[in-house]
Amino acid sequence: MVKLNFDNALEKLEIIVEQLESGQLSLEESLAVFEEGVKLSLFCQQELKKTDGKFSRLLKQLNGELELSEMEE
Repeated sequence: MVKLNFDNALEKLEIIVEQLESGQLSLEESLAVFEEGVKLSLFCQQELKKTDGKFSRLLKQLNGELELSEMEE
């Protein structure tokens, strides 16, 4: 089983949206898929909050090397 991470959850959400938009699911199936989508959405929101407003950026040093640094929002 694949451990759930942000990218996996987002990918699953995209599939769920396609399924719901297709109109091919029964009412019961739609409800179950929608419920899974809500849970995945909440998971993604929590993962984004964990980043605590930090962004990574690359800084080019004087000698031309790139350095990864953190910056606050």
